[in-house]
Amino acid sequence: MNKITVIGLGASDLDQLSLGTYRLLKQADHLFVRTEEHPVVKELRSEGLKMDSFDAIYEANDAFEDVYQQIVEKLLEMSMKQPITYAVPGHPLVAERTVQLLIEKERAGEIELHIAGGSSFLDPIFTALRIDPIEGFQLLDGTDLKRDDVRMDQHVLIGQVYDAFVASDVKLSLMEKYPDDHTVTIVTSAGSQDETLTEVPLFELDRVVALNNLTTVYVPPLPDREQRLKEWSSFREIIAALRAPDGCPWDREQTHESLKRYVIEESFELIQAIDEEDDESIIEELGDVLLQVFLHAQIGEDNGYFSMEDVLETVGAKMIRRHPHVFAQTKADTTDDVLTNWQAIKEQEKPRPSSLLDGQERLASSMLTAYNYQKAAAKVGFDWPSIEGAFDKFREEWKEFQEEVRSGGTEQQLDELGDVLFTIINIARFLKISPEEAMWHTNKKFKSRFQFVEQSVKQGSGDFSDYTAEELEEFWRQAKRKEGTQ
Repeated sequence: MNKITVIGLGASDLDQLSLGTYRLLKQADHLFVRTEEHPVVKELRSEGLKMDSFDAIYEANDAFEDVYQQIVEKLLEMSMKQPITYAVPGHPLVAERTVQLLIEKERAGEIELHIAGGSSFLDPIFTALRIDPIEGFQLLDGTDLKRDDVRMDQHVLIGQVYDAFVASDVKLSLMEKYPDDHTVTIVTSAGSQDETLTEVPLFELDRVVALNNLTTVYVPPLPDREQRLKEWSSFREIIAALRAPDGCPWDREQTHESLKRYVIEESFELIQAIDEEDDESIIEELGDVLLQVFLHAQIGEDNGYFSMEDVLETVGAKMIRRHPHVFAQTKADTTDDVLTNWQAIKEQEKPRPSSLLDGQERLASSMLTAYNYQKAAAKVGFDWPSIEGAFDKFREEWKEFQEEVRSGGTEQQLDELGDVLFTIINIARFLKISPEEAMWHTNKKFKSRFQFVEQSVKQGSGDFSDYTAEELEEFWRQAKRKEGTQ
């Protein structure tokens, strides 16, 4: 079987190599190093050691993952001829992607892998920065850094910041969370005679000239919660504090039931911000909707029934399960295909109800309940062939309502008015219009126009009783003209 010995070259110069590691390097018959860019390599060559590097692969590729894959392929190919030794910077098992790929090959039974020691760059980094890792730290890869990887309350060490291009990507990712002027430290050649620490504001990270494969970027933690408001955990802490025994009396008193109306109100305020295409308002209203979600989750946790983790797990699993065209092998090329798959999966998830209308009620909105009832019935063919049937039904119900207004009692009028509204909602369903949203728009429009009428009255006599119905109607028409409608 192919045999590869992996040796760590440590974090700095030859003096810090252990005697055992040094002997392994001296005894190696076929020695390969990942890169020449390490102080130990130059010193070993000066002592007569022969070795080859993979720097040419770096120069031939733009993506680091491609570089690592090709290095491993080359190592496997060469190990077929004879046992080889592969030397990497630092410790083989700390921030070394090529070794992880080799371990995958070992688990697949393709090679025999022996991993020797080597000091990692972490110890000299901790010493240079005077930080204690027990306080919490992260070691992240600068070539694959994502905003959500970072914990702002911990010491963050970012390795693999080879050059200005990587530094630029790291900077942009960090600036999505940290203040632009947050001070970061660039540590180079930690533990060696050439060790340097350079503090710069975050926005200048990619403007530093001295960046190489011995560079690590240190991002200090932000201990104050007010400085970490861009993290989910901070918002969760805030909600927990509001609901705590020494928190806010109002928040402590809230229940799922008492908060229902706020969920509705905040949702419609978000819809208004979206309709107004006001990004700042959308941000604020999304936050208010999110507040409702976190409050309900915190109430569930306080009562011992569920937590935010349960909410996340449930919705995450549902999205994966219902999108097999994204997360599995199912094919769905059109929106109709997606909706068909969604409905089929949804029906498999839940037991078939005794009635198609079970579970369609929406207690907060009789209008939405009617919409859902009609939609459920239409799925099994209980529907008009076209919208014309719905219009005919509306005219029929409208006529019956008028007759009850002229000669019927209150109960009959109530019943017939409900039929009229039900048929209007059916027409909305045919047109794929949300009746709830349509009513919301009309309420908004009425409010705007009536406030114009109010203002016109105030600018006149100040009393509605001084104006005839025709004069008030003229104010209304002026409001419509102001909107650009007739």
